[in-house]
Formats: sequence, C-alpha cells, structure tokens
Amino acid sequence: MRERMALLAGAAGAMLVALDGTVLVVVQPALRRDLGAGVAQVQWTSTAYLLAVAAFLVVAGRLGDRYGHTRLLVTGVLGFAAASAGIALAPGVGWVIALRAVQGVFGALLQPATLALLRLAYPPERLGRAVAVRTAAIGAAAAAGPLVGGALVALLDWRAVFLLNVPAALLIAALALAVRVPAPEPPEPGRLGPAGPVLLAAALAAAVHALAGVPQDGWTAAPVLLGFAAAAGLGALFVRGERRAELPLVPAAVARSRPVAAAVALLLAVSAGMSGALFTATFLLQDVRGLSPLATGIRVLPLTALMVAGAPVAAAALRRYGPRLTALAGTALVVLGIAGLGGGGGVAFGVLGAGFAAVMVTATGTVVGEAPAGYAGVVGGLKQTAMNVGPSLGIAVAAGAGAGAGAAGAAGPPLAALAALAALGLAAAPLLPGRARKAAPEPEPAPEPA
Repeated sequence: MRERMALLAGAAGAMLVALDGTVLVVVQPALRRDLGAGVAQVQWTSTAYLLAVAAFLVVAGRLGDRYGHTRLLVTGVLGFAAASAGIALAPGVGWVIALRAVQGVFGALLQPATLALLRLAYPPERLGRAVAVRTAAIGAAAAAGPLVGGALVALLDWRAVFLLNVPAALLIAALALAVRVPAPEPPEPGRLGPAGPVLLAAALAAAVHALAGVPQDGWTAAPVLLGFAAAAGLGALFVRGERRAELPLVPAAVARSRPVAAAVALLLAVSAGMSGALFTATFLLQDVRGLSPLATGIRVLPLTALMVAGAPVAAAALRRYGPRLTALAGTALVVLGIAGLGGGGGVAFGVLGAGFAAVMVTATGTVVGEAPAGYAGVVGGLKQTAMNVGPSLGIAVAAGAGAGAGAAGAAGPPLAALAALAALGLAAAPLLPGRARKAAPEPEPAPEPA
C-alpha cells in the first residue's frame, strides 16, 4: 500500500507540473487579448516560471533531504495551487508574470520530492518499474496539455486552466500525506548557509535567461554575452564557496558520484537535442510545408505514443541489460530520430519518442537509485535542473543554426547540429553502471509522522 500511494502522489505531482507547462502554450493568445498584453509580456509568463524552477530545484532537493520530502511535496503543491488561483484572478499581465514566478518556486519544491518519495518507498529491484510509470505519466500529461487547454478556452476562458490546478493540487496533497515513508536521516552537523543557494540560483537563472534570449538576439548579442558571463562568474563563486562551506549545498558524496554525474549529463544532452528538434520541426511543418497547427500536432502524435508505450519496455530492458546498454540504445535512437525529422514523417517522431523514453527511464532510475544515502532529494533536483536547462539550450542551438528561417532547406543545418548535441550523450552513457543492481528488499522502515 505504501508503494502504491507513493507512486500515485509522485506521478500525480509530476503530471501537474508537466500539464501546466504545455497547457499555457495554447492559452497565451487568449490571455494576451483579455489582458491587453504585448508579445514580450506574454513570453515572460513562460520565462518567469522557467527561471524560478531552474533556479530553485537543487535547493529544494537539499531542503527535502534535511526536513522531509513529504513536507516539501505538500508545501510545494499547496503553494502551487495558491499561485494558480491568484493567476486565475489576476487583474493584469504584471500580476500574471509575478505569480508565475511564485508558481515556479513552489513547482521547484515539489518536483524533486516526487522522485525522492519513490526512492524511499520502493526497494531497488522494483524502483525501475515505478520510474517507468512516472515517465509515462509525464508524457501523457504533456500530450494532453494542449487538448485540455484548448477545450477549456473554448468552453470557458483562459483563467479556467489555472483554476483546474487547485482541486488537482489538493488531491495530490492528500495523497502525499497518506504516504508513510522513512523519516529523514539526522541532520548533518553544520548549518546550510544562504550564500550557496543564492549563488547557485542566480547562476542558473542567468544562464537560462541568456539562453532564452538567443532565438531573438543571437549568440553574440551584448545581453546574451553578459548573461553567460554573469552565470560563469556566479558559478565560479558558488564552487569556491562550496569547497569552504561548513555544510555544502551539493554534498561531496553527490559531487563525486560518477553514475549521478553521467546520468545528469546524459539528460541534459538528450533533452536539449529533442527540444531543439521539435522547435525546428514545428517551423518546418507549418512555415515550409504549410500544415495547420492541428495537422502538425497529429504528425507529432507518434512521439507521444511511443514515449508512453516505450517507458515500460525501457524498464524491462533496464532490468535485463543494465543502464549502460539501455542508455546507449536510447541515445542512438534519439540521434537517428532527430536526423530523420527533415523528412517530416511520423516514423522519425516515433523513433525519437521511443529513444527518449529509454533515456528518461534509465537516467532517472540511475540518478535516484545510485543517490548516496540521504541525498535522494538533491540528486533529484540536479536531474530536474538538467531537464529544465536542456530545452533552453536546445532551442538556442536550433535558432542559432537557422531554425525558423522559412527556407525549404533551412531545417538541415539545425537538425544536424541538434543530432550532434544529443550524440554527446553517447559519451556519458558508458559511465553508467554496466548491469542492473539486484539488491535484497530493505527492512520495513519506521513511518514518518504525517
């Protein structure tokens, strides 16, 4: 029962965030008309959320490791609901942007906890199957987002999209409180100072903001270069402070873990390649081949279908062949899928979805399963950070290589660059464990007080 409740709470929490991320794309035109907003302001409704999530994921995971992941999940999901209700009642676009940033902070609190709960509730030999279910749920929610958003806007208005989050979040909070997982390890000696979290959050926010500006301004624009310089400088200060900190934000056991580092690098490369490829393919299908948005969505359906259906297959392959071979095969499929998108056929999208499912299940299972004891939250935060920074990197690479130029042959160079970017995962995959770990079931832990 504990395992099922943890899986329900973890998968539902991840689905809430995935659905919210894709549903907004559909409602932005209606939001713009209703609030009289400009294009740049509407773009910031997405950018503010992305910056907040990327900046606070690692910090949230570390807090969960020290104070309990159930507590962080409940706090995050209730705050997410409150911010959603505020957006639904917002009188102007400035309020929407500010509340989207608040929503991003609470989204960052709940995301690492959804993974950490699985690590705490499941024995190692059954963890891969739970991760596969969570991955399939995320794919289904992301695919359903545009459909749900379109239906709500047609029947009601854009505000109903955010109101829908409130009852869903309350249900997830109730599920999380029903989960009985082990209490957190006794806190490490020392105090987690504010300098490390602030520096890391600022560095990640600067990097994501700079990447978000590349499609419009280019790689050599002064604001973009200034953003990258700020991210590098803040990152250097963070690393220096971590070496001297009484209690580092990223513990040494995590920083030295080769499987965790390899899995995070793999997710960063593959998510960047796939997101940039979808960005490029959208322009190719609509601007060059003249397909409607609906026809484009139908053409992309094999990606979602194979991602959902491929997750349990990837879990079975992971148990039989181990993380290394499964990740190599999945990354190779992603590279082949990206390279074949120039033809615009459904087969390439299906190959891309199957490969991405294999990489997601393998890398997520490795990150969570290989996390040093007591640090499931911080490694979950690192994993989610890679999944949030990767798409910004991929879209920046695609735009820099000419995606969206409108010419018939313009998709070739971006897709080649993105295939090469995803292929970097082939260098990280061999660093994963060679065989699946088969551990004996752990003894039943004492429940954490709700």
